[in-house]
Amino acid sequence: MKADAVFEGGGARGIAFIGAIQAMEEEKVEWERLAGTSAGAIIAALLASGYKSHEIRYHLSKLDFSKLRGGTFLNRIPILGSLLELMIHLGIYKNDYLETWLDSLLTEKGIRTFADLPEEKLKIIASDVSNGEMLILPDDLVRYGMTPVDLKVSTAVMMSASLPFFYRPVIWKSKDRKKSYILDGGLLSNFPIWIFDTDNPRWPTFGFRFVKDKVNIDPVIPTPLHLFKNIIKTMIQAHDLRYLNKETIERTIQIPAGDLNATDFELDKDEIDFLYMSGYTSAKEFLSKWDFEQHKINRMQRLDNK
Repeated sequence: MKADAVFEGGGARGIAFIGAIQAMEEEKVEWERLAGTSAGAIIAALLASGYKSHEIRYHLSKLDFSKLRGGTFLNRIPILGSLLELMIHLGIYKNDYLETWLDSLLTEKGIRTFADLPEEKLKIIASDVSNGEMLILPDDLVRYGMTPVDLKVSTAVMMSASLPFFYRPVIWKSKDRKKSYILDGGLLSNFPIWIFDTDNPRWPTFGFRFVKDKVNIDPVIPTPLHLFKNIIKTMIQAHDLRYLNKETIERTIQIPAGDLNATDFELDKDEIDFLYMSGYTSAKEFLSKWDFEQHKINRMQRLDNK
């Protein structure tokens, strides 16, 4: 069965997507187009380049998640160091380890830039906070006087995964040397399930997201740091929850992630195994009930009733 896939952002919890993908592969699902935000962008990029679930799981098992918090000597100074990084670089940590790690894996498959992929194969969501616009890459490169050959896939993923304040923004120069500050795609759409929608789809678009039905924020805001955290969580979570309609839920594999958060990078083996199995069993259950023809009928009825 052919299908498109759209992956939500979710930090290290993205390991759960690998279990879900394995379940899909066992049912002979073949990916035509892929899209994602943040951690979802990592999975989408690896699948688009030709990696299978077992290969991605292997490489993730070798990844030192603690290095995703790219620290400097300032980060060694408790509290003050992080505040100085935030003031100087607009983010506490560097995110270049992710770009280097992903670039090495993509290069093994002969992929460097978006020009090395089939047209429309991969779409990455990021946020241009200099211009206040969502970026769909590589589609929006034309706005910067650039083409797919000008942007590495690993750089686009790093942009999409640059959580505000936690990571430094990516300072991106267009062909005319104008600077743009690029941050996490989740600021504007953490779950871009709409990205491949057409009136009469030839194959389904499956969404992969974590179970949540409300914005998970701290009710008490005692410090500016807590305020920042609540602002970011609200921006990332609330937008897409507002647009989760019946049609979207009907085609989405919803994966429980327990109490794990997007910035929980130092996962132990039990947590990794839990996420993987959570994704696998969620996808298996979803596929046991999925009926594309019925979904199209339901979709047309909802359109007629509007």
